[in-house]
Amino acid sequence: MNSPIVRLLPLLIAVATVPTTWANEREINDPVKSGEYIFNMGGCASCHTAKDDQPLAGGLPMETPFGVFYTPNITPDKSTGIGDWTNADFIRAMTKGEAPDGNHYYPAFPYTSYSKMSRQDLLALKQFLDKQTPIAAKNKSHELSFPFNIRPLMTVWKLVNFDSTPFQTNRKKSPAWNRGAYIVNGPGHCVECHSPRNVIGGIKTDELLTGNPKGPEGEAVPGLTMANDNRVSQWSDEDLLFSIQIGMTPDGDFLGGSMGHVIENSTAKLSEEDLKAIVEYLRDTES
Repeated sequence: MNSPIVRLLPLLIAVATVPTTWANEREINDPVKSGEYIFNMGGCASCHTAKDDQPLAGGLPMETPFGVFYTPNITPDKSTGIGDWTNADFIRAMTKGEAPDGNHYYPAFPYTSYSKMSRQDLLALKQFLDKQTPIAAKNKSHELSFPFNIRPLMTVWKLVNFDSTPFQTNRKKSPAWNRGAYIVNGPGHCVECHSPRNVIGGIKTDELLTGNPKGPEGEAVPGLTMANDNRVSQWSDEDLLFSIQIGMTPDGDFLGGSMGHVIENSTAKLSEEDLKAIVEYLRDTES
């Protein structure tokens, strides 16, 4: 027996039995708890864990048209992880895409979205990561083709493709809409997979969330706007909420591929309040 329902049964049980404190975790005056919630919002475990017995130690291969990227160790190990990073180092990496030594990160690390995050959320996330088990695991070198293996060229890439402006509240929209916009465009980094990219890997900002025919792992990623050719435009709010909460579509199918990991490690762990905010934003985007 290996049906989709059987494979997703543990997730369904987890969703049904999860504590109701989810909705209040962001309001608790505990930065580590808040950081854990932000960690789940970003789905950090999906990309930074290659081996179950080495959580967050990195090493996960990410195949792209430019070569293979390997995710880094983000445990607090001082020699191979981020244990020696200061708060300033962490914020610089997350919002500027720069390592403590000044080198530029490649945008396989979605700092292009994390730059929209608030300083409070970033510091809470770091406090949570600092509490994790340190694991000594050296980062693997990327396997990139020429000229993408010339890291200093990222300076030019950023000039063309990177807007580091923090998230700006739209005062014409509701608080829930703005919360959804913050999650989708910031820590949740939904735009990274659900938007098409140009020939040098930059997000086409005038086509946000319209879908990506060449997404992660070579799979086509659907659009999330309300355009008629996107199937989510035919779903009710309840359908959309249910799909990102447990991964089931209105026709009884299950979302698989990369989205399956997103649901398991991210959206299934968010409060219903935040999920509804995401739905409200998607229902009323400007794309």
